[in-house]
Amino acid sequence: MMTKTTTRVNWNRPQTLAALHVYFQLPFGQLHQGNPKIKQVAEWIGRTPGAIALKLVNFASLDPVIIASGRKGMGNASSLDREMWHDLQQNWDAVALEAAAEYERLADQHGIMADQDLLDGLTDVDISPTFDDGRTRAAVVQVRVNQARFRKAVLSSYNATCCISGLQHDKLVIASHIVPWSKDTRNRLNPQNGLCLSALHDRAYDQGLLTVMPDFTVRVSALLKSSDEHSYLAESLGRFDGQPIRFPDRFGPGPAFLEWHARHFGFMT
Repeated sequence: MMTKTTTRVNWNRPQTLAALHVYFQLPFGQLHQGNPKIKQVAEWIGRTPGAIALKLVNFASLDPVIIASGRKGMGNASSLDREMWHDLQQNWDAVALEAAAEYERLADQHGIMADQDLLDGLTDVDISPTFDDGRTRAAVVQVRVNQARFRKAVLSSYNATCCISGLQHDKLVIASHIVPWSKDTRNRLNPQNGLCLSALHDRAYDQGLLTVMPDFTVRVSALLKSSDEHSYLAESLGRFDGQPIRFPDRFGPGPAFLEWHARHFGFMT
């Protein structure tokens, strides 16, 4: 009697890139085979939803934030997974855009417009105004999609919760760049260059009225600290001076990015 054997086919780079793109968009708690996005990409690349879910969990096992929290992955990250994760840290945008392009290619093959659903929750507040004159409509749309991807990655990591105030609502929080979009072209899509903030705290952060130090504590400017202790400013902003931020489930804010912001606005010399 002959026994049928199944040949295990190794993951290739395009498949791994498509899975990585999905990993960026899903909260840690949704990395399971029942998730619709996981089912969809599994169908596209001819693998089981369970195989995709395991791949995403293996990506998670490489994230220092997840490792530090004790939530370990399956421990089966391949050499290709590790190589891609390393490349991601060296030039986040290059790898993220490559992953998005592969995901878009697969979606197009199946008659689907990739990631357009992300634009539904995007407002003008979330969009950088720095568009070049003469940019084509297609280029502007692509910028919007990329910023929507950044927003999704940040909000998913923080569970749509302001890391300073604790306000939790996806319509009331913003994915704030630490180093602005216009200042760092290699980390525009990097969620480690982002904080989830309420609209008020985002505005204060953007104007340098507060910062998050490299040790992940909030520092409020002297202008705010000098306000009446019973005022709205003191209650909504000043009282967080010296307090630690709420850390995300993954993609923790990079200390080097935080240091840039703190130095830029004079909180560090």
